This record gives sequence, C-alpha cells and structure tokens, in this order.
Amino acid sequence: MKNSAFFGQTVLRCTFILALVGWGVGFYGPPIYMQAVMDRTGWPITLVSTAVTLHFLSGTVVIANLPRMYARFGVPVVTLLGSITLGVGVNLWAQANQPWVLNAGALCSGIGWVTLGATAVNTLIAPWYIKERPKALGKAYNGASLGGVIFSPLWVFLIERFGFGMAALVISLMAVVLMGTLAFLVFNKTPQSLGQHPDNAVSLEPSATTANAAPWTAAQTLKSAKFRSLAAGMSLGLFAQIGLIAHLYSILAGRMGAQDASFAMGLATASAMGGRFIAARLMSRGVDRRQLACLGYAIQMSGTLMLLGLDSHPAVAWVAVLLIGSGIGNATSLPPLIAQTEFSREQTAKVIALMVAISQATYAFAPASFGLIRASLSNPGEAIVALVMAAVIVQTLAILSFYLGSTTRPLGKALY
Repeated sequence: MKNSAFFGQTVLRCTFILALVGWGVGFYGPPIYMQAVMDRTGWPITLVSTAVTLHFLSGTVVIANLPRMYARFGVPVVTLLGSITLGVGVNLWAQANQPWVLNAGALCSGIGWVTLGATAVNTLIAPWYIKERPKALGKAYNGASLGGVIFSPLWVFLIERFGFGMAALVISLMAVVLMGTLAFLVFNKTPQSLGQHPDNAVSLEPSATTANAAPWTAAQTLKSAKFRSLAAGMSLGLFAQIGLIAHLYSILAGRMGAQDASFAMGLATASAMGGRFIAARLMSRGVDRRQLACLGYAIQMSGTLMLLGLDSHPAVAWVAVLLIGSGIGNATSLPPLIAQTEFSREQTAKVIALMVAISQATYAFAPASFGLIRASLSNPGEAIVALVMAAVIVQTLAILSFYLGSTTRPLGKALY
C-alpha cells in the first residue's frame, strides 16, 4: 500500500514557488532592470545590455558546481545564500550610479539566481520522481512561466509607482524570507530521511546499470555525439530566446507604452505554460522529444518573424509574443527530458548539469550581442529587422542541432 502523504508532492509545490520567484526576479527581471537603468541614468544600451550578459555569464561556474555545493553545504544553505546574493545584486542594479556598481550588481544577481534556476529545479525534483519526472518537471517549470506572468507587470508597476530602489528592496526581502522558509522546512528532506521512495512507490526499484556502471565523467559526456547535439540545440535556442527577450520589452515599450509592454511580456510567459502542456501531451503519445523541440522552435520562429510587422500593424505584437512565448518554457525543460531518454539514470545528472552550464555560458552573451546589433543601426526600424533576422538564423541552427541528433522516425509518423 502506498503512503498517503507522499512528501514529494509538497516538494513539487515548493519547487514551483522557487521557480516562480527565481525566474521572476533573475530571468524575467533583467530586461526590465535594463530599461529602468537606462531611463534613470541615460547610459547607452550597449553598456547596460552588457550588464545583462554579465548577469547570465556569472552564474555559469556556479551551475557546473551546484551538485558539489549541495553535497558540501546542503540544499537549504545554498538556496538561502543564493537568494540573499540575488537580492543584493538586484538592489545594486537599482542604486547603480556608476558602471562598476551596475556590473557588481549583475555579478551578484547572476550568481544568486542560478541557485533558483533550472539545475536547482532538476536537483530538487530528481530524488522524489523517476518514472513521473517528466510530469513533475513540467509542473515545477510552470512556476518559472508564472514568474514572468506575475513579475513582469509587477516590476513595472512598482518601479513606476515607488521607484526602482523601493521595488528592489521589497521584492528581494520577500524572496529571501520565502526561500529561507522553504529551504529549511521542505528542501532539507529526502525520501530516505522520511522512509519513502521515489514516485511514492512501495519499494525502491533496483537500477540495472548501477552495479556495473563506471563513473560518467565530464570528458566522457563531451565525447558523446548525442550530448553535443543536445547541448548545441539547447545553447543556440536559448541564445536566440534570451537575446530576443532581453530587448523585447524595450522594443514593445516604445510602441505600446510601458504598462502594455509589461502585460505583453506576461502573455509571452503565460503562453509558455500552454506550450509546455501541449508538449507533455504529445510526449505521452510517443512523439520523439527532439523533433518536438524542432517543432517548438519553428513555432517560436514564426512569432519572431511577425515582429517585422510591428510598425505597420501594432496589434501583431500580441500574436507575436504569444507564439514566441509558446517555446519559452520548453527551451529550458525539454532538453533535460530528452537527456533522460538518451542517457542512463547515473549519467543524466552529469549530462544535465554540464548541458545547462554550457547553454548559460553561451546565451549569456546574447543580450550584449543583440544590443550591439541594435546600437549599430541608427534607424529603429532597421535595427528591429536586423535583430529579428539574427534571432531567426540562430533558431534555425538550433532546429538543425536537435534534428541531426534524432534517430527516430519523423514527427508526422510518431504521432500515431
């Protein structure tokens, strides 16, 4: 008989909250911080977008070492210290009056937010769910999407009403208190400590490969063609996505106003939940996960191309962000689920950590790269065209990377 009070459900709900706060402050926040800093200081977009790049780049080393940090210091301590570091960083963004202060803030916010990011979500869910992991991760990552829905307009409202400094102080304090509470009441427990098993099973199923499996090193991982194509697809897809999102708010704000632009960003992240739900349904019907990623980026690409009609048809922005947003969630959650089907249980943790680290090290340069494209063209319309085409090219390369690593039948046949 199964345990009626499976603590994994509590962990899942709390991981949902962690993702909501982490992405709301550390992922969807920087594009709004960038605009707020430019409005207050008058600094050029190249300078401030470089800070966004530093934000994402600074967390790369932490991501690769998160499993080691969890083992040494424990999940509660790492989660609390990460949320504090994130809060300090956001407040430095808000108070920056010199470039070095802005860069210090970006460094802190980037280091802090990855402890509430994708690797953290996978690490927290993995001990509690094995067979049900795709469904559990989908639910947890919905918190990331909801973070954009809630925090994008919330940041804009608080900044316009009370100023960036007060908004940063209030939200960062809330985040630290909430994350500290969850860390020491929920994330400090494991199935073993409570006498439970993953998926609320009666007993732990033995792993067929555990006894004879050799340690899976980073070098072995990098030699795998499957890993290289998967990591390349994730990195390229997120590069296009992050670069686009980092500038999307400021582009839309110039045409729709700050409040409508924030709601448009919220719509984009809300559609991510719909995209993830559809992906989960298709996976249950046997669709190859790599080709599902290809389909997702193709839909996202169509939304990106629709941005070319912003000046002639402003209403097209709502459809564009809906299509772009449909792939936001899957870009982060689908590659780990692909890895789960292509690697053994013992290899998956190493594969995911290294893949996320490589992808973040890559997409960290996207905001600054796209910022240089915008800054290189004085005509705003031409700048948008150049930015859109750059995103489309990278999205196409991402599709090719996922497709070349696929060994199963075409998507159309996999539906049946």
